[in-house]
Parts: sequence; C-alpha cells; structure tokens
Amino acid sequence: MDTISNQPMYQRVLLKLSGEALQGDNLFGIDAAKLNKISQEIATVVKLGVQVALVVGGGNLIRGADLCVTGLDRVTADQMGMLATVINGLALLDAFERRGISTSIMSSISIPGLTEFYDRRKAKQNLQEGKVVIFVAGTGNPLVTTDSAAALRGIEIDADIVIKATKVDGVFAADPVKNPKAQRYEKLSYDDVIEQRLGVMDLNAILLCRDHDLPLRVFNMNKQGALQRIVVGEDVGTLIQSGE
Repeated sequence: MDTISNQPMYQRVLLKLSGEALQGDNLFGIDAAKLNKISQEIATVVKLGVQVALVVGGGNLIRGADLCVTGLDRVTADQMGMLATVINGLALLDAFERRGISTSIMSSISIPGLTEFYDRRKAKQNLQEGKVVIFVAGTGNPLVTTDSAAALRGIEIDADIVIKATKVDGVFAADPVKNPKAQRYEKLSYDDVIEQRLGVMDLNAILLCRDHDLPLRVFNMNKQGALQRIVVGEDVGTLIQSGE
C-alpha cells in the first residue's frame, strides 16, 4: 500500500463541492454515509495543517434552472437554490463539529441565528485560526453559479488553489461515462479549456481563475485519500493553470 506524504504543498485551499456529492447513490437529499466520508477526507487534510475553505452547491435539493422549466421565475428559483446550499452547509458544519473540528459557516445572504454574514477579513482570520470555513448562498446573486462563487471566494481569501470535486478522475476530451476510452488530460491551460469548450466550470469562473492566475485542479472525490494526495503535491486528476 502506498504511503501518502504528510508534508502539504499548499497552505490554503478552496474546495468546491457540488450538492450532488452529498446525495450519494440517492436521487435526492443528503446521504449520511456520504456526508461522513466527505467530512473524514477533509478532516485528514485539516490535520496536516492545511487551511480549508469550502463552497458547496445545492443541486441535490434544488436546481434553479430546472425549476424555471415549470414556469417559476428565474430569480426566485435561483434564490431557492441559494437556500439549498445553506442546508448543505449546515449539514457539513455538523459533520465537522462532530469530528471536533472548529468550523465557521458564512452566507452571502443574511440569515441571523444560522450563519455568519460573509466577511472577507473575518473569513481569512478564521482560516488562520485553523477553522474550516464553509461558504454558502453562492455570491448572493441570482444567475451566478456556485462555480463562479468558488472562483471568487478563492481569489478573495488568497487561496493557493481551487480544487473542484467531481465524480470522474479529472478533465477528459469526451464524456468518460459514454466513452470509457476518452483521453484524460493531466494538465491544461485555461485558454485550452475555453477554446475546447471542455465544460470544467462555467465560463465566468474560468475567466476569473485565469485573470487572477489561480490554479484549479479537478479530481474524483470518491477516491479515498485523493484530496490528501493533492494537498501534498501529488499529480491527481487534472491541473489547470495559466500559461501551460
């Protein structure tokens, strides 16, 4: 069995989790076993001394874009989606606290009694104190994805890298589910992603990362130990950065 190094390459990371990551094999909701596994993987990284911030989506509960098909107003639908991310954030908060990890949850919309209102300086202070910081409610604006929120928060907190958790082993030339022989890229530039329309994140998120020279790594969160391998510098998934 390979031994994973315990010397982190990054001091501060921003992990983007989709809401679907919490639903496990279910079609809806939060799976307790999946939540426990994710919190364990992140706790392992925290114990290495890495400062961890999270942006979580809400697609396991509500997708604003899907609700619009039923005739619901898009802005209202997106606001409902923001609240779904708050539910997921509270679930993660509880999972971390049960592991004895000090955690802060910050929302882009004011929800007194449940979350702190997002404050960049307070978020950075919390990270420096060793707390996991969970960002919820996206950017607080409709029509903006949580991918863009992840890029924005990563820039604001001076993260060393944005790490996007997916269900596949990185970025592929084609859908690996439909084409098992599809090529996996080990490294890409942001311009490659844009020109080839690889669909890693939405365009605004890609441009934010590119323009602020913020690296992005895409990996499979379902692989045990993968997150730890990334933070200690192993070549897991696909690395995307400027000028490659």
